Amino acid sequence: MTPPLVSAVAKVAWRMRVDLGEGFPDPPFVLAANHHSFLDPFIIGAIVRNEVRFLALEDLFGNYRWVDFALRAYGVIPLRRGVVQLGPVRAAFAHLNSDGVVGLFPEGTRHWAFDPARTRPGAAWLATRAAVPLVPMALVGTERVLGVDNRLHAGRVRVTVGPPLRGDGMDRHTVADLHSRWAGWVANAVDG
Repeated sequence: MTPPLVSAVAKVAWRMRVDLGEGFPDPPFVLAANHHSFLDPFIIGAIVRNEVRFLALEDLFGNYRWVDFALRAYGVIPLRRGVVQLGPVRAAFAHLNSDGVVGLFPEGTRHWAFDPARTRPGAAWLATRAAVPLVPMALVGTERVLGVDNRLHAGRVRVTVGPPLRGDGMDRHTVADLHSRWAGWVANAVDG
């Protein structure tokens, strides 16, 4: 499905409402969102309108054929759980260096509700190391329309895009601060 088709389906089927806030910066940038549903990357891709390459756990592959097809079609960069791999990190930097957008879900997997304590700082680390903005995004309602139960339901979807965040410096304190600001923004947006 092409991004405009995904957007049209989401607007009709789930009455998707999108608040772009300040809008997206010019690429390159890292985009990080909460994660409730297999629909999340498709909705994000439809809204951003640039090629978003997501970093995703390789154990997503092999469970559902339609998910495998979509992951490959969207150019997902697979990561092994619990292992720091140079190949995926290099692929993410290469995409950013060619003015691309890299997407991450700092929760690491789908959850019914957002909990900042469950998130990891990988998106903040990548944005800091690449010296690009970190764009926060909050998705609300995707857990109801296609949540962790993997069944389609009626519901409404709301997507809010936050202001681009930047870190000052490249040390671990900068990464921790950037991650904390991202998590705080998403928590407020999900509750709002």
